[in-house]
Amino acid sequence: MIQKIKSIFTFSFVLAGIGFVHAQEKDNLGTEVVNVVKPYTPEIGDAFKVKATPALNDSVNTAKKKVTYGIFSVPVASTFTPAKGKAAQVEKAKPVKLYDNYVRLGFGTYTTALAEFYSNFEIDRDSNFGIYLNHNSSQGDIDGVVLDNQFYDTDLNLNYTSRNRDFNWYTDLDLGHKLYNWYGLDEFVSASPTLVQNIDPVHSYFQAGLSGGIEFNEGFFEGATARVGYFGDSYESSEIRAVIAPEFMIPITDQKISIDLNLDYLNGSFDRNYQNSEAIEYTHLIASANPSLQIFLDDLTLDLGVNVAADLNPDADETDINIYPSVQASYNVVDEYFIAYGGLEGGLIQNSYQELATANPFVSPTLDSLSPTDQKYDLFAGIKGKLSSAMSYNLRASYLAEDNRLLYKNNYRSVSEATLAGAENYQYGNSFGIVNENLKTLSIFGELNFDVNSNLKMRINGEAFSYTTDLEEEAWNLPDFQASFFADYQIDEHWFAGVTLFYVGARKDQVDVQTSSISSNPQLVELESYFDANAHAGYRVNDQLSFFARVNNALGNNYQRWVNYPVQGLQGMAGATYRFDW
Repeated sequence: MIQKIKSIFTFSFVLAGIGFVHAQEKDNLGTEVVNVVKPYTPEIGDAFKVKATPALNDSVNTAKKKVTYGIFSVPVASTFTPAKGKAAQVEKAKPVKLYDNYVRLGFGTYTTALAEFYSNFEIDRDSNFGIYLNHNSSQGDIDGVVLDNQFYDTDLNLNYTSRNRDFNWYTDLDLGHKLYNWYGLDEFVSASPTLVQNIDPVHSYFQAGLSGGIEFNEGFFEGATARVGYFGDSYESSEIRAVIAPEFMIPITDQKISIDLNLDYLNGSFDRNYQNSEAIEYTHLIASANPSLQIFLDDLTLDLGVNVAADLNPDADETDINIYPSVQASYNVVDEYFIAYGGLEGGLIQNSYQELATANPFVSPTLDSLSPTDQKYDLFAGIKGKLSSAMSYNLRASYLAEDNRLLYKNNYRSVSEATLAGAENYQYGNSFGIVNENLKTLSIFGELNFDVNSNLKMRINGEAFSYTTDLEEEAWNLPDFQASFFADYQIDEHWFAGVTLFYVGARKDQVDVQTSSISSNPQLVELESYFDANAHAGYRVNDQLSFFARVNNALGNNYQRWVNYPVQGLQGMAGATYRFDW
């Protein structure tokens, strides 16, 4: 085979050489047509494989030996015993036992007595009945005061609460009796034993009220509150007041429209006025409606509304309908750390004998100018938020315009003992009347709250005032500055303590003596500012029994809250509180 291939290769090479020589000899080869009948298709010939397995020719060729494995076990004694796993325990605070009833008794200087009692009865799972009784009294004994100056204040409250699936409702019955003395005499009257003996300064206030409310869980009618009450004194003065206030809420997409209605009826009478025996009667019915739209836009909250009010006084020649702004807004500038807020509000405010006597128990039962206050507008703006997780702040400035603002003013007295001989017990310059004033007030308020931890909480605030009067010389008996500080500290499981501080700036009043109805010598009196420090501490024996001690007016200042009315000096009280279940 190989020899044949070599012969063919040699023959081809000889032919190629002859052709090359011939081409060199003849330049023009001419043309020749070649017809290809079939293209060349190469094929691979079959190969022959060696199928025999080669035999191993080795002189060392041994057969594998079968091996059998076995385990020889020997027991070994062990003294190791693994400890059982135990879950870690979380220290739990002992739950505080809550009692439905308590009684508190305390006694102190100036023959002061305190008594409180509260009891709550669960009628069923959806209703409760409660009783609250409070009594606070003192025999007075204020240094330099020649008249009796004791007081006592007793209140009784009965309440019932019912909770249902669709609504909740409650009702309260309040009964009260307060006793005070017109002991604030000037030097002229105090120096006359005859006049002092003729004065019986004791006077009492009585009040009874029935109130209630209902709150719905669903629907546009959110609920309503109502109250009817009686207030009178030991000088045949009487007053009846009835208030009803329904509330409606209408949701519109993501916004809400609220409508607050209010009917405030007041009717009262005094047996006489200050100058003569002519009786005084007054009646006022304030009807008001306050529709508003609440808008929530991310960090912005708006409350846009108006307050429409009218005093339906039957004795008035005509009835004026007043429209006041009712706008509030707040914007979270930096989350909860910086919130800007502001508003513009106004309204018609009812003034009652009960409210005036509560704020100043030394008023005379001769208030002949009792009428509503027309609060034109209250423009305010401020910022509030958090300085840290334990401290919050609030700063606000406001400008308030009021017509017919009622101010306390010292009542005049007669100039001689002869004219005072037949005077009423409150006509010795030792009582207060009211005057009507168109007042504008600019105020700046600041407050800091400290929640240091769950055991220590503090609050400090202060407010400065600037007044502009229209009819009177001064804004009588209104302070130019006031501040307060509160702190409560739970020292440990048993001990607790607290501090309350008050500062009230200077106030002004006018003292006047008269012959008949003609003023003879009105004098401006400035009441000095005062600082009142109070503290309390206690020890909790267990969940039921605890003891307490209080110190009021710790600096012992006999400051005057009203003209010629010094307060008690350093006061101390100690007592105990006991909680229980029936």
